[in-house]
Amino acid sequence: MKVVFAGTPEFARLAYAAIVDAGFDVSLVMTQPDRRAGRGMKLTPSAVKLEALERGGEVLQPISLRLDGKYPEDAAAARASLEALQPDVMVVAAYGLILPQWTLDLPKYGCLNIHASLLPRWRGAAPIQRAIEAGDEYSGVGIMQMEAGLDTGPILLEKKLPIERMNAAQLHDALAALGAEAIVDALTKLQANGAEAFEPQVQDVAGVTYAEKLTKEEAILDWSESAEVLERKVRAFTPVPGAKVHLEGFAEPVKVFSAELLLDAEAAGAAPGTVLAREPEGVDVACGQGVLRLKELQRAGGKRQTAEQFVLGWRE
Repeated sequence: MKVVFAGTPEFARLAYAAIVDAGFDVSLVMTQPDRRAGRGMKLTPSAVKLEALERGGEVLQPISLRLDGKYPEDAAAARASLEALQPDVMVVAAYGLILPQWTLDLPKYGCLNIHASLLPRWRGAAPIQRAIEAGDEYSGVGIMQMEAGLDTGPILLEKKLPIERMNAAQLHDALAALGAEAIVDALTKLQANGAEAFEPQVQDVAGVTYAEKLTKEEAILDWSESAEVLERKVRAFTPVPGAKVHLEGFAEPVKVFSAELLLDAEAAGAAPGTVLAREPEGVDVACGQGVLRLKELQRAGGKRQTAEQFVLGWRE
């Protein structure tokens, strides 16, 4: 069974590596063009490209796949490569390019997407962060048969896990590993049974929610919200875009990497944003409801510090 893999970041790299390690014939890898990154703005290949080159894979990096878009020649070249290959299936994971209908129709079994949520909940750009922010008990991955709509296709296979106290970085890594496992399971079934391998589950439109892209503005926390909500936001926005708070004595917002909800603490009528304690264990702040303890912080222009280190340098 010929497989084409389309993906770009670390989340996708794990899936690609798992597919190859499972013995599948990945005949072509598609990934985003190299981007300038880092302080030196050096041209940097994607995580998937680096993995593919290390394994001797063929890599294609079209700017666009839209034949009627700004780069029709690029799209046409990609189409010619895929038509010559005649893949059985394309696996898509955080690729970053919109797949036009010709791409969806070309593989024998279509295109399978690894989506990091329990669809139809959290379609869209930031499913991991929004699940944490909303206080969902579970997240997971779905292997979805792709359609033209945004994450609208039927679910072929699903795996879930409890979110517990994970932040976005931790949940990302857990779901990346789970997604790699899920896509290998799906391809194994597809290879053995073809089109009869699955009983596709149509998404219930009543359960649809959208995971909007994160913004830097929403990462500045509002102390009038409850401590429970703010603790979830700290986890949801770590590491990107990074939760920030206004604290007494600091002209610029302070970044918060970890926080703890103090279940038994009382703000005793203190206004939201009031610092109640500055101890080695944490900086306790009154919220609209409850108290939040800040445990890892970083002042503007400074380094990430434990609360104990942070309070030593605090100036009123």
